[in-house]
Amino acid sequence: MKNLPLYFLRSPPSLRLPLPAANHFLSHLSYFITISLFGFGALKLTKTRTSSSPNDLNLFFTSVSAVSVSSMSVVEMEVFSNFQLLIITTLMFLGGEVFVSAVGFQLSRRFKYLNEKNYVDSARSIERESGTSSSRMATIDELSISKSCAKLLGHTGIGYLLAMNVLGSFFIFIYIIVVPQAKQVLESKGINFLTFSIFSTVSTFTNCGFIPTNENMIAFKNNSGLLLILIPQVLLGGCLYPVGLRLVIMAAAKVTGKKEWRYILKNDSEMGYSHLLSGLRCGFLAVTVAGFIVFQLIIFCSLEWNNSGGIWDGLNPYQKFVASLFQVTNSRHTGESIVDISVISPAILVVFVVMM
Repeated sequence: MKNLPLYFLRSPPSLRLPLPAANHFLSHLSYFITISLFGFGALKLTKTRTSSSPNDLNLFFTSVSAVSVSSMSVVEMEVFSNFQLLIITTLMFLGGEVFVSAVGFQLSRRFKYLNEKNYVDSARSIERESGTSSSRMATIDELSISKSCAKLLGHTGIGYLLAMNVLGSFFIFIYIIVVPQAKQVLESKGINFLTFSIFSTVSTFTNCGFIPTNENMIAFKNNSGLLLILIPQVLLGGCLYPVGLRLVIMAAAKVTGKKEWRYILKNDSEMGYSHLLSGLRCGFLAVTVAGFIVFQLIIFCSLEWNNSGGIWDGLNPYQKFVASLFQVTNSRHTGESIVDISVISPAILVVFVVMM
């Protein structure tokens, strides 16, 4: 989660745990330090694919980079063994914004409703003994509905996270099995197909940007199908997560007809989950993200379509367009790349910097 400290400091009071601000910050800082240390220990105790193992500082840096989903690397990814790649995958998953926000919401919900449960129990006890007003009973009912909806929302966030990663891994794995060229790339590098599928999905969805190959996605620049599988994961795990979450809730409300889903949609600001936005704000967000992508795509294609640096060697116009779309989409999110950044024009680099 690249902007984690600001995310927690800016999160609304209803999302925060009922702890002093300093303790709240330290609890999350402790979480990421602990996970980073465990990741470092796991990488240290397991063997690499090569005879020479990276030094401790490089392993710790890799662990921190994976947990913070920053994808800054000082070690070639093909150095890591299959088991080490799975360790890095776990670190990225635990540090991803969707996971951290969903688990944080679950914890805050438990603390929030602890006192409300005591209030409801006391109010109902008074009602049995001496009766109570209809307004108080209405408040009790509203608290019960709100609690039920918050629980449902928390489960929805976790379900969204798991579903996106499972589906993404499945589609990538099938693509590798079906497309000989992609299979040959991984076979030549000795990378397990399933590990590559899971690793790439988690890394893309968390907006980390690690890929098990040393060249990142350059080796797959002519695999348009693979790039098209990854692009939605980049967006739905990043800037468009609120949009994806609301669409899931809307679909569930349409299919099941349960009042809890409708309550969540109508009272999004009261649920206490910062990623649950109103329909209007989701619309603005989607239009903004699409606008930035189209803007970058037009400039990138205009300046780099006939690039003489060899970045498009062997690609037909359709493959060049998909590769360009993948590149500009990732410039604001994961940092995955299908071109050598050093050979593209300075003007494009400036655009990428501005977009980031």
